[in-house]
Amino acid sequence: MSSTIVQTQSEPAPAALKLQASADGKHEKEEYRYSHLLPVFSQDHYPPLTPFEHSDPGHRALNHLNPRSFLDSAASIIELTPNLGTEVRGVNLRALDSDARDQLALEVARRGLVVFRDQQEFIDAGPDFYREWGSHFGRLHIHPTSGHPQGYPEVHLVYRDANSSFNFEIEDSITSTVWHSDVSYELQPPGLTTFFLLSQPSTGGDTLFTSQVSTLKKLSPQFVAFLKTLKAVHSGIEQANFSRSGKRGGIVRRDPVEHVHPLIRKHPVTGEEALYVNRQFTRRILGLKREESETLLKFLYDHIDKGGDVQARVHWTPNTVVLWDNRVTAHSAIVDYGESKERRHGARITPQAERPIPALEGLDLSV
Repeated sequence: MSSTIVQTQSEPAPAALKLQASADGKHEKEEYRYSHLLPVFSQDHYPPLTPFEHSDPGHRALNHLNPRSFLDSAASIIELTPNLGTEVRGVNLRALDSDARDQLALEVARRGLVVFRDQQEFIDAGPDFYREWGSHFGRLHIHPTSGHPQGYPEVHLVYRDANSSFNFEIEDSITSTVWHSDVSYELQPPGLTTFFLLSQPSTGGDTLFTSQVSTLKKLSPQFVAFLKTLKAVHSGIEQANFSRSGKRGGIVRRDPVEHVHPLIRKHPVTGEEALYVNRQFTRRILGLKREESETLLKFLYDHIDKGGDVQARVHWTPNTVVLWDNRVTAHSAIVDYGESKERRHGARITPQAERPIPALEGLDLSV
């Protein structure tokens, strides 16, 4: 799709220089190491996304003699929780070949979340590598409203510093926690997703994750059977209006869309079933009256919010790369570092996957 985009003049990025005290007590300007990855907000307008056939690399790994051999060199492998999240040290993501990347996709699908420490080589490889890396796992998504590095619209950026924020943040709420699955309003939302911080506050700014597989398993079989018969509208309109109001860079590059997805989806590789609703993008359940839909969604959102026993919290340390499967997890940023005025600058590589597969075979997803 990027071949159809004409680059136009972009809005200026945040300041790439910062003041630093030198040895003689004077202040001098220091170039920000990742200034080439600061967000710009181009005026380009993208055409609607078109359907495509997704081939999940995790399928290929199922045929490997040892689908976890890419972890053979790991110095440590620690399960963050019994059912969600693994932390790995000693594996260089930058050096993984095609087979190892397939195995990685399968591991992330099975564990939902995998955290790799000590990945400076990966992070410093630059945006051309980011695009090549993400393309192995699916067609790269270009976000309709977020900032991106100059010339690399496939790299979604989050950014906040002392003077600016280019994130989707709701200021009139008592909490910054907003559980979501990335851009679930697309017809083919993301699968395996890669995220890392280029700059981070000295404390705070963690990310919460929850297993939507485990969340679903907490519910009674009779209730799950009912949920499998339902479908819901996911909408990008509110996100677009947020930008049109002048926030987050004030740009909407692709017209917002709404699509219908099953409340319970099935993972194409593992076969696991997962709850697929989120506060940020799910708007209404089709076939139910308004009050019924609102009541049921509120129950499910509260269930996700309160599920501390199926959640994991990622504490960011320098050179950490986190991968998760958006089909079986939800997550939320934690904006608890605002008073420190420190920079938090992250990059996300977001390959799209298949249209969500209903857990109930034959469920009609038409409006």
